[in-house]
Amino acid sequence: MTPLDKVDAAIVDRLQRDGRLSIAKLADELALSEASCWRRQKRLEERGVIKGYQAVLDRRQVGGGVLAFVQIGCTQHGEEVTAAFERLIQACPQVLSCHNTTGEADFLLQVIARDLDDYSDFVERVLRKLPGVSSIRSHLSLRELKSTHALPVLDWLRAPG
Repeated sequence: MTPLDKVDAAIVDRLQRDGRLSIAKLADELALSEASCWRRQKRLEERGVIKGYQAVLDRRQVGGGVLAFVQIGCTQHGEEVTAAFERLIQACPQVLSCHNTTGEADFLLQVIARDLDDYSDFVERVLRKLPGVSSIRSHLSLRELKSTHALPVLDWLRAPG
């Protein structure tokens, strides 16, 4: 991993806020030539720093009324069981993110559903059938205070260490 310089950090910071920003506008905002800006953006994409571009949707506007954080405990940790668990989670569109964690739970999932009935069905139909699962603990979001995927790259450049 090569750390970002100030210009690359500024490029990704602006693109995180507006992925539709044109090269011309981006170059103008950063006082770069369009060619230089394009080369830097292309290099960031090729290095995998920029993994893609997508529209950010309001989950409620498209029917996602329930957001749950789900702790999964497992009794079996063998390679085959873990691989099967990971394949099933990867294929599940309701799972927005899944993290292997320390602490009480082995995995922490962020799950979206239309409503409580839809979430209950997902738990019964999918989560309870995952291989090696011994416990499922759901935490329903009552109110979302902040939701972002934007990384504080400019802050990281300023911070010591």
